[in-house]
Amino acid sequence: MREQADVPFAALTTLRVGGPAKRLLVAESDDDVVAVVRQADRADRPVLVIGDGSNLLVGAEGFDGDVVKISTSGITVGDHRDDHVVLDVAAGTSWDGVVADSVDRGWGGLETLSGIPGRAGATPVQNVGAYGHEIADVLRSVRVLDRRSGVVRHLPPDACGFGYRTSWFKTHAQQLVVLGVQLRLTIDGLSTPTRYVELAEALGVEPERRCPVADVREAVLELRRNKAMVLDPGDHDTWSAGSFFTNPMLDAAAAAALPADAPRFRQLDGRVKTSAAWLIQRAGFERGYPGAAAPARLSTRHVLALTNRGSATAADLLQLAREVRDGVRREFAIELEPEPTLVGCSL
Repeated sequence: MREQADVPFAALTTLRVGGPAKRLLVAESDDDVVAVVRQADRADRPVLVIGDGSNLLVGAEGFDGDVVKISTSGITVGDHRDDHVVLDVAAGTSWDGVVADSVDRGWGGLETLSGIPGRAGATPVQNVGAYGHEIADVLRSVRVLDRRSGVVRHLPPDACGFGYRTSWFKTHAQQLVVLGVQLRLTIDGLSTPTRYVELAEALGVEPERRCPVADVREAVLELRRNKAMVLDPGDHDTWSAGSFFTNPMLDAAAAAALPADAPRFRQLDGRVKTSAAWLIQRAGFERGYPGAAAPARLSTRHVLALTNRGSATAADLLQLAREVRDGVRREFAIELEPEPTLVGCSL
């Protein structure tokens, strides 16, 4: 266990803003994570669990409590059968490293989630998804510390409360700490069905085709790079938390009120998903808004990303987020919801 004091969140998050972590504890084993969280809970000290900070916006006051950075690592191959393999992945393992390793082995299920920053333990929290697939599709169980009882246990998928970019771990962040995930992957070298039209076009195939996993990974990485969604320290368009707003889920009446050319994706529960990026652009916000002089801008390549141009503060990013949110509300009567976790600040 390593301990540091007053570490700025600018050094701990991909947005590179935020005040100090008063007490930073870097945990490199599950035992360390469990011990430090239990200790803080017994002392009634606030706890914030982080990985790479790729989905986190912290205000200027920082966090006055214990910030636990999970730096565990490891991938263990478990059940290996004729048609699938099961992986146990420590929460602190680089997520894209997990994807790259599975693709190198010819295992399918994670390839569309290539290039997503952060650690493996964050994936069930957000129910991370991209290009038509999400982590819930391949998740077999989540190993957690239940802070109410102090017990480590395994949760099956149906106990995780998965929804679009949400889960029980997100809505009950003060109750559960993710220690690891168990994933079930196919082993025939082919991807999951290519459901997303943009990806199918990049691969030159019809939708629903299964393709070599390596081809899908490369296509996804290229698509993400073109949108500045692959981290690059030298590119301020990637100084972001990825997509800042989730795609709205609308009831039938709200969906019908959209302009005729608005994207509509019908969901199994009867709701309709539309595109936050489309709404933002149609409300008058273009790439690079509000201009080159601003410390916080929309990405020059993707309007869903709010970016730090090098000198932005959390207040600058929040001001821009409010302007975009309010503009979409005025134009469409739809309330955009932020995807990052906000600490010590609010919209």
